Amino acid sequence: MDTRDILEKFKKGEISLEETEQYFRRAPFDEMGYAKLDTHRKIRSGFPEVIFCSGKADEHLLPIVRRLYEENGEVFGTRATKEQYEMLREEFPQIQYDPISRIIRIEKEKKEGIGLIAVCTAGTADIPVAEEAAQTAEYFGAKVERIYDVGVAGIHRLFSRLELIQNANCVVAVAGMEGALASVIGGLVDKPVIAVPTSVGYGASMNGISALLTMINSCANGIATVNIDNGYGAGYIATQINRMGAKGGKK
Repeated sequence: MDTRDILEKFKKGEISLEETEQYFRRAPFDEMGYAKLDTHRKIRSGFPEVIFCSGKADEHLLPIVRRLYEENGEVFGTRATKEQYEMLREEFPQIQYDPISRIIRIEKEKKEGIGLIAVCTAGTADIPVAEEAAQTAEYFGAKVERIYDVGVAGIHRLFSRLELIQNANCVVAVAGMEGALASVIGGLVDKPVIAVPTSVGYGASMNGISALLTMINSCANGIATVNIDNGYGAGYIATQINRMGAKGGKK
């Protein structure tokens, strides 16, 4: 529950002055011994804490999910395994798991996305990273259009969706191999482009380093590059940009 929710409940008489004071006297994090949950993150940054599930023991992950769900009524986790999902589903039957992006989530109903983010991939092998970006942005309240398999090897496919891409408040360009997609899109739009290099490619792609170097050396303007396979980071930044665009009247 965030600050606005607490104040609204106090205003409506649903909680007492003492309960309201107790909320604001709490420490800005929950000490769990093995973790310190940042329960005030949404107040500071506008986004609640997200769980990086990879490598977490079940006896740590389950209490973290439980506590964040109690706090926010929602949970979002990245890089989860099917086994972690099955374990969590025993207590949270409503939890959802996407095996492509490896995201787990419990969401409130009837969420409506604002603005528009275009998430593009060079090929279908880039979709897992793109889905991590797209689903992150959707969870945080953005409307997302997916435009997949429009790489430079068949650039006419990109041009067929160009109007939609140009209407977005922000574009996420996900590509492996040589990573040229971000530069091409950067030269066609007047909005920020977030380039996401993926570890897709043959030996000389060096697990995404080739695409990373192409993207950070792009001659196109308006491109920012995140780390290799970092769909979550791209989705987060895209949401921040999209919020500004939506506030400015862009639908």
